[in-house]
Amino acid sequence: MTDTGARAAVEWLAAVAPDPDACRWEWERNPLGVALLPAGRRWDVLITPTELGHSTLDVLCRLVRRPGPVLADFGDARLGFFVPPGTAARWVGTGIRAAGRGTWVVVPYPGRVTGGARWLVLPDGRGTLNDPALLEMAMHEAAAQLARRQDP
Repeated sequence: MTDTGARAAVEWLAAVAPDPDACRWEWERNPLGVALLPAGRRWDVLITPTELGHSTLDVLCRLVRRPGPVLADFGDARLGFFVPPGTAARWVGTGIRAAGRGTWVVVPYPGRVTGGARWLVLPDGRGTLNDPALLEMAMHEAAAQLARRQDP
């Protein structure tokens, strides 16, 4: 991502913070390079277990030129797909957690690699998100692929 793209992503993400200037300051000065941001304003996050998440991202990358933002948490135990606000309240999926209005998400500084959470797909700074219907289809395909691998 270009420096301009990273700056646009920073501004887009920081805009949801109660104090965007404090958010940017924390990102720039905290050695962990993370901020706690509220979900449900510009985006919700659907959280998958790692194996399903990585397989889903693989399928999604075959379906669209560039998926919306995707995070991996500390240790890659879970992946978070950024989706439109309100999706979390409507999502019904076994094993999928949803972060929407009233929840907070640990978000790393775009473009910086830290020892914890990291971006697998950076925000583009324009607000592009993962389409929930397409994401659901990709999850179903990924789950089917994983089930076929586990069958003897």
